Amino acid sequence: MIDRRTTASLLALAATGLLVLSGCSGNAQGGEGDGGSPGRNITMIVPFSAGGGSDLAGRAIAQGLEDVTGSTVTVENIVGGSGAVGYSDLLAKEGDGTTLLASETALMTLPVVQDVQFSHESFTPIMKVGEDYNIVVVAADASYETCMDVVDAAAESSLTAAVSGATGPDHIAWSLIEDQHDISLERVTFESSAEVTAALLGGHIDVAATSPGEIVGQLESGDVKPLCALAPERYEYELLADVPTGAEQGIDVTFAQWRGFIAAGGVSEEHEQYWIDAAREYAETDAYETYIEDNMLQPQVLYGDEFRRYLDEYRQQVEAVLGDE
Repeated sequence: MIDRRTTASLLALAATGLLVLSGCSGNAQGGEGDGGSPGRNITMIVPFSAGGGSDLAGRAIAQGLEDVTGSTVTVENIVGGSGAVGYSDLLAKEGDGTTLLASETALMTLPVVQDVQFSHESFTPIMKVGEDYNIVVVAADASYETCMDVVDAAAESSLTAAVSGATGPDHIAWSLIEDQHDISLERVTFESSAEVTAALLGGHIDVAATSPGEIVGQLESGDVKPLCALAPERYEYELLADVPTGAEQGIDVTFAQWRGFIAAGGVSEEHEQYWIDAAREYAETDAYETYIEDNMLQPQVLYGDEFRRYLDEYRQQVEAVLGDE
């Protein structure tokens, strides 16, 4: 027979084995990490296709978070529904601190114009990385020289205007221009700004409104021509310094595109604070500054509750423009 001391020893060994196995299992599945980390294997969802502004932002943020946390942050493009499929995937990750999403204006516009199961309140805001304003561009050989030339042409005949996602900032910008000047543009919807650029260069559309960083290569090469910036004042970046604002040309329309990242809803306070702390650290790095300058963004940063209040106000602006569409 086995005496009590032998039984106790066997139980202790079994318990130790279970703890070791449990620890291995947790690491393999990206469980709790050190210092409040939700895990060492993180997913960054990009709800648009590769090559566009959201993809550039997602990959820059993912790399920045890798550098400051030591975790592996894998970018996953989940495309469809003008961003709705990617956001819906994050919605299903309720409470999961290992999944993030490179977010932008579609988070606010989708619930207004589509029947989706989420709003910005469904998620955990972490960081607004920055914001920028659209510039209106045409192919280099187009006859238009100003944004008012485009408005006049649309008033006389049909004119095709690209939209990157049916609910993106360019969609709102065009709506504001249409309302202000009583014109109607023929919208052509694409899933990403990369597709918009290809269509513009291929002569399939007449005009596009896009973030500068999404078309910087074509601006530098001279393949596209900037007509105006839909911004309150001219950009200070050298490449855009000579581009007039819309207001200078009689088009008093401005609308900011913001970029940032969010976590799933229902994450623990510990995990939320972990990502906010990581975001603050990222914002102090050369990598953050490089991303902002390369994409000609304005470094207007917000975190956590401040970001949440910004989104509440932003939603009111979006509803004022899109609510009746």
